[in-house]
Parts: sequence; C-alpha cells; structure tokens
Amino acid sequence: MVPVSLTSVCCKILETLIRDGIMSHLEKNKLINQEQHGFMPGKSCCTNLLEFMERVTSAVDEGVPYDVIFLDFAKAFDKVPRERLLKKLSAHGIRGTILRWIRNWLTGRTQRVVLNGKSSSWEEVLSGVPQGSVLGPILFLIFINDLSGVARMIDAVRKFADDTKLGQRAGTVRDRECMQEALDNLCLWADRWGMQFNVSKCKVMHFGHNNVQQKYWMNGQELTVTEEEVDIGVKVTKNLKPAGQCQKAARTAQTVLGQLSRAFSYRDRHVFMRLYAQYVRPHLEFAVQAWSPWTEADKECLEKVQKRAVKMVSGVKATDYESRLRELGHLTLEERRHQLDMQQVHRILSGKDRVKSDTWFKMASDGERVTRAAADPLNLRIPAPRLEVRKNFFSQRVPEDWNRIPPVVKNAETVKAFRNAYRKHRLPEAAA
Repeated sequence: MVPVSLTSVCCKILETLIRDGIMSHLEKNKLINQEQHGFMPGKSCCTNLLEFMERVTSAVDEGVPYDVIFLDFAKAFDKVPRERLLKKLSAHGIRGTILRWIRNWLTGRTQRVVLNGKSSSWEEVLSGVPQGSVLGPILFLIFINDLSGVARMIDAVRKFADDTKLGQRAGTVRDRECMQEALDNLCLWADRWGMQFNVSKCKVMHFGHNNVQQKYWMNGQELTVTEEEVDIGVKVTKNLKPAGQCQKAARTAQTVLGQLSRAFSYRDRHVFMRLYAQYVRPHLEFAVQAWSPWTEADKECLEKVQKRAVKMVSGVKATDYESRLRELGHLTLEERRHQLDMQQVHRILSGKDRVKSDTWFKMASDGERVTRAAADPLNLRIPAPRLEVRKNFFSQRVPEDWNRIPPVVKNAETVKAFRNAYRKHRLPEAAA
C-alpha cells in the first residue's frame, strides 16, 4: 500500500509557486537530462515511447539484435533518503531559503493506516518524497537525474519519472558486455544513494531474429526474460506488432463504455458523445502515434468500440456507421489516428515538443540532390525501410502524407491552429 499525502489547498498553491520557480531554474540552466520525459514541459509518455521505439525498430530493420531492460524501483518515491536528496538539490543550485523551506516541508510528516473504520497510531515519515503533493515529483526527478550518467556506455536510457528502461544493440560480445556493465553501475548507484531495484520485477526483452538471448544479472540475480511488457501504459511485445496493445485498449474502453451505457437510459447525442470522447476514446488513442495499427484486424478491434458507442446514441436517424458519425460530427478512429500523426509531426518540427527532430526525420532540403520535395524547407526525406514493423512505425509512415500538406498549413503557429487548418484542408465538408 502506497501512502498518499493529504495537503491543504493553501499548501498546494505554495508548492506550485516553488515548483514553478525550481522548474524555471532547471530549464534555464539545462540541468535535467534529456532522457527524462516525466513531468517535463514539452515531453510526454508519447515522446518517451516514440524516442525509444525509434531505436528499437531501426536496429531490428537493420538486422541488428537489440536488448531492452525494463527496470523497477522498489518503493521508488518512498525510499528517497531525505538528507541525500537535500544534497542533490544543493548541487543543482537550489539553496538558501528555498532549500530550508523544502527541508522543513519534508520534516515532521506523520502517517497512519485507516482500514474498516479502525486506524493505527501516527508514525513519523523518515524518508521519501510525499506522493500526492505538487512538489514531490520534481524533487524525485532531481534525485534520479544522474541515473543515466552511470549508464552512458549503452545506446539508450529513457525515463518517465521512476519508469526506466535501457536499450542496447546486442550484435557483438562487447555490446552485451556494455549492457551488463551498465546494470552493475546502476546497482552501485542504488547502493550509494539509498535506493533499491526490485530485481524480481526487472525484465529483459530480446528483439531480432538472430539475438543470442544474453543473460543479464543484477545483484547476483538473473533477470527474467519476457516476451511482452507494459511500458508506460502501452503493451510492448517481442514481435513489435501492436495487436496486444489494440486488444488491451479495446478491452478497457469497452468496460468504460459499458459503465456509461448502464448509467443512462436516454443517451442524448450531445451529452453521451461528450462522455464517450472524454472517458472512452482516450483509452483507444493513448500514445497511439507509437503503436498505430496497420492490419485490418487490429484497426477493426479498435473501431468496433466506437461503432458500439454510436449505436447507443438515442435519436440518430442514420443507419450505417459512417453516416451516423457524420450526423454526430465525429470521425472514424482511423482518420483521427492519421490526423494525430500529422499533429505530432507538427509538434516535433515546430519545437512544441522539446525533442530533437533528427531523432526521427531528415529534411528533404538536406539531401545532396535538388528535388521538387526539397523546395519546401519543412518537407521530409522519404525513408526506405525493409521490414513491415519498421515501414509502419511513426517516422516511416508519416513523411509522404506530411509532404502533401500545403506550406501555409505546416507553418501554423500553434498546434490548435494546425489541427483546425489541416482538418479543413483534408475534410472541407466536415470542417464546414
């Protein structure tokens, strides 16, 4: 059971002011490593997954085996040693009055357990950052900020708060030795800073047909090999196909849709479809740019949830699915995924997402040959992938569609302006 802090509104407002000041300081001085995507402006679960899966799918497409290790901290937020955290805050330039305030804010906290109306005695909390607080997450990010530095010998380290994964090409003995060296360094880091890895929950996944299935160890314990793992809410499988995630998303969405249907006998089109868009559809589109389906079976697995939803709406005259959607003013999920892809490209190229665009794209204007595509500075070079999983990954499937967009739409200043302009360009009847 994980304790959650209950704090007053006044305290949360003050925490917000302090957090914003700390974030401004960290961003101005570029103190947080780029590998961290959790609680960082301009980054998200989607950017984390896109960056990491770009490396995995690229290596597999080249015929190079790739090993990924999913790490699990034991009681991550609760085990942070207070004095060592304060030392790291000071090392990041957070000193003086603010550091003293944080020390006092962490000190003297008590907790108890209430179960079936009976409660335990109050006990003082001696370690950890308060979960449920505004300031807690950024303090944790600072504490584990140097984690990626001890594993710099491998290909990739990506973090979303305490969710950490390692990636390394595993084509040579030296490659695999580097991964084991990184794991050894991480164990030493954990011992030094009072943290602990839950080794029984740390998993390794081997990608690539010619992967030698190297065994990896942490603290003398062999890591468990897995063929599927839920990474920041998205199911990743060894074959890199999205079928498992499609089924997972559809099951969750169907459950929520069923709850909504039982709650309303008359399902007004405006109210019910707003509830659907807010509570059901997000399960079908969470970070979908990183796992967008390409087979008809997987597409239909998701689409049938929306088909069920529009059939539930009262008073709709149309009979077939597409006509019902038009009457309700909604798009198919497939069309929405396409538009979300284009919005993601815009976010990356315009700098709204604080990531490096060359992680995924090469600009057409950077090529040696002068082509018609190079005339638009925002056009992308068309890649030539080999495998199906690579052809359908984000960086490979979007360039052709993106290059067809008129320059005036691509140059929209905001994401909202781009979304509206692109929808009007692509579906003028729907926009009208």
